[in-house]
Amino acid sequence: MNKCYLGVDIGSISTKGVIIDEKFNILSSNYIWTLGNPIDAVKKLISTLSIPENYKLCGIGTTGSARKLIGLMLGANVVKNEIMAHAVGTLSFYKNARTILEIGGQDSKIIILNNGVITDYAMNTLCAAGTGSFLSSQSKRIGVDINDFGEMALKSKNPVKIAARCTVFAESDLIHKAQLGYKKEDIVAGLCKSVVLNYLNNVGKGKKIFEPIVFQGGVSKNKGVVKYFNEVLNTNVIVDDNSHLMGAIGIAILSSQGESKELSLNINDIKFETKGFECKGCSNNCEIVKIFKDDKLIDSFGNKCEKGVKLK
Repeated sequence: MNKCYLGVDIGSISTKGVIIDEKFNILSSNYIWTLGNPIDAVKKLISTLSIPENYKLCGIGTTGSARKLIGLMLGANVVKNEIMAHAVGTLSFYKNARTILEIGGQDSKIIILNNGVITDYAMNTLCAAGTGSFLSSQSKRIGVDINDFGEMALKSKNPVKIAARCTVFAESDLIHKAQLGYKKEDIVAGLCKSVVLNYLNNVGKGKKIFEPIVFQGGVSKNKGVVKYFNEVLNTNVIVDDNSHLMGAIGIAILSSQGESKELSLNINDIKFETKGFECKGCSNNCEIVKIFKDDKLIDSFGNKCEKGVKLK
C-alpha cells in the first residue's frame, strides 16, 4: 500500500488543499473560497479531494490563519505557519530559490532564503491594499472580470499612475482617473503596477531581493502583476503552475516528515464548534477559544497565564 499526505492551507479568503505521494507528486488538489467559515470550507474542500486506490493517508498538515483550528478538526500531525510551509514547498521544486514573493487574498509576505535556510521574512496583514481582495474589489468598481485583469493589463501602452499605499486613497484615485476618461486597459495596468510598487515599498522595504525569485499566491496568476514585477525588478520571476497551492504543498511535505499513522477524512458527519469567552482571572483579559467536537471539548487556547487554563 502506497502512502499519501494531505496539506491544507486555510486563509481568510481562500482554502487550498493537496494530496501528494511520497515523491511529492500531486494526486488531488483544489482551491475554494473560505467565505468567512473555515470549518465549512474545509469540509467542502475535503469532499472534493480524492485518495487513489492502493493509497493510504499517513499524514495531515495544516497552515494558514486558521491552521490550529483546522489542525484539531482534521487530527493533523503537523501544524506550521505559512512562512515555513511556503519555504518548504518552494525549495522542494526550486532548490536554488533565494526570494519568495507571495501575495494572497488578504495578506502578503516576502521570504529571503540562503542555501535552503530562511534568513529573513516580512508580512503585511494590516492593510488589504495590494492584495487579491483589493484587486477584486477594484475590478468590480470598473466593471471588469477579475479573471480578465491580467490579459487586459498586457494590452495597455500607457498605464496610469494610481496611488495604492492605502485602499481608500487607491479607490479615490481610481474614480478620478476613470472620470478623466482613461482607457480601461490603462487603468487596469495601472492597478497591476501599483500592486507591485505597493508590495515592494511595504512588504519588501529594506529587503535585499536576490535571484532566483519565485512569485506565489493567487495574485501570481495575474499576468499584469507578473509583467510589472519583471519590469520593476528587471528580471523574470518564476511562476509555477501550482504557485497558488504552494503553502498547501509545503505543509503536506512537512506532514510526511512527522509521525506517520493511518488517518481518515470522514468528517462530514462530525459537528465542530468554536466558542470563546474573556477570562477575568487577571489583568490580561485573555480571549480563550474553546474547540468542541460533537459537543465535547477537545482543546482550548489563548491564555497567557495558568489562570486561563480553567476551561469552564
